[in-house]
Amino acid sequence: MIRHVGASAVLPFLGRLTDSDPDVLLIRQYRYASDGYIYEIPAGLPMGPEESWEECARRELEEETGMRAKEMTPLTSIYTTPGFTDEVIHLFLATDLESGEPSRDADEFIEVVTIPFSEAVEMVRDGRIVDAKSIATILYADRFVRGGQGG
Repeated sequence: MIRHVGASAVLPFLGRLTDSDPDVLLIRQYRYASDGYIYEIPAGLPMGPEESWEECARRELEEETGMRAKEMTPLTSIYTTPGFTDEVIHLFLATDLESGEPSRDADEFIEVVTIPFSEAVEMVRDGRIVDAKSIATILYADRFVRGGQGG
């Protein structure tokens, strides 16, 4: 079994949640384990035990996308692969975004992509989004936050 400190992940909405089809930010990132680029939501590890899951989500959002959220809403927490690790990722939804400062690690090859939320849902449906934390967050937001309006 692999012990893991946990992580936070965040789905950033550019528009208002009440818009008919607000834009969201995804990242297209090279992942060595998948040997290629995949679409994901911003996510990462806490800087230490003093950093809350929300603070971690806020920091990762800014580091990876260059945006800050005035509103950060907790959604749920998920075990990523409970068959061999105790990793839990805490999922958030970010709204009311403003420009910040990106700060990526040297080994992070990231492209920020802006798409309509309905397209993100469709990308889950057709297999273009295969990352589990991103799938869980997008579908959670579609079903429980937006009432199935995403696609």
